[in-house]
Amino acid sequence: MLVAFDDKATLEAALAFEAALARAEAAEKLIPAAAAAAIVRACATIAIDAAELADETALAGTLAIPLVARLRQVLADDPAVAKAVHHGATSQDLADTVLMSQARVAVGLLDADLARLAAALSPLAERYGAVPAIGRTLLQDALPIGFGLRIAQWLAGIASARARLAREAATAVALQLGGAAGTRAGLAGKGQQVAARMAAELGLVSPPGPWHSRRDGVAGLATALGIAIGAMAKMARDVALLAQNAIGEAREPAVPGRGGSSAMAHKRNPTGCGVALAAAVRAPGLVAGVLAGMAQEEERGLGGWQAEGPALAELFMLAAGAAEAMACVAEGLDIDDAAIARNLAQAGLGHDIGESQAIVAALIAAYRSSS
Repeated sequence: MLVAFDDKATLEAALAFEAALARAEAAEKLIPAAAAAAIVRACATIAIDAAELADETALAGTLAIPLVARLRQVLADDPAVAKAVHHGATSQDLADTVLMSQARVAVGLLDADLARLAAALSPLAERYGAVPAIGRTLLQDALPIGFGLRIAQWLAGIASARARLAREAATAVALQLGGAAGTRAGLAGKGQQVAARMAAELGLVSPPGPWHSRRDGVAGLATALGIAIGAMAKMARDVALLAQNAIGEAREPAVPGRGGSSAMAHKRNPTGCGVALAAAVRAPGLVAGVLAGMAQEEERGLGGWQAEGPALAELFMLAAGAAEAMACVAEGLDIDDAAIARNLAQAGLGHDIGESQAIVAALIAAYRSSS
């Protein structure tokens, strides 16, 4: 996930945008085929120092300005070809498309992580669906439940979050091409055809029009990531509570060197749960920041969309870290049947688990049908 958003990936996505733009415009006869070929070659061969480009980007206020200047400098021997670089596009077209290209990769990575976590929880929920355990509400003993019902609810939340992320990505991970004021001026009425060709080449959605100042797609992605992190934090909170000495019904897997204490050798700390819970503390502020940026000014906003990239990247990284941590927990979850039975007996509330087993079966069936 770090690699998906690093400098190299950013630069590669930016150059891929310019190459795809040139190819699409040549296909629609907006620029000469020879010019497009020269631009594509320049994008493939240009040597750029990322640190220098970053400094120039900070000065210019956008990545496109110094990048396009460098490409035109490489092609300066033929002024007509140099002028054809970035034809009909604007800086935000490149910035948004780069971010969505990175988001496409990130969604795929996170989907695999969430699938791994859900796959580890499903057999546990099934195995313990009919095992009576004490349920707890408001942190107090309540009525008996099937122990697997708690696990099945973790599974349902994570599976739902995974599906929500996929739905958001299906429309949000889209190409941006609108030109200076979002009208596709200078593209001879062929802007949608150019955009469709570019989207197909870059593996992005081809939207019905530009979305420069309409940020609901990015906000939806951010919100879906926040919900996914929250769903994993729900599981993490429960496991951490179940691992308390006085309860002891479930613990993280025992791994040498993990979960110890520098001062208390007897401790087995739920460190994986700590990763997910820390992510859940950080995520809401990032989501809120993206939502706050939705009030874009007219055809091009100032400050709102520029804040989205770092926030979205961090949300993806937090989600990936939480998913890795909780998948490890789920795959080796140490469930203590004797502790479950002891706590139930001490509560003295019987063994009637209601429809726990049927609910577990329904939740597992829903998960399997969706995956």
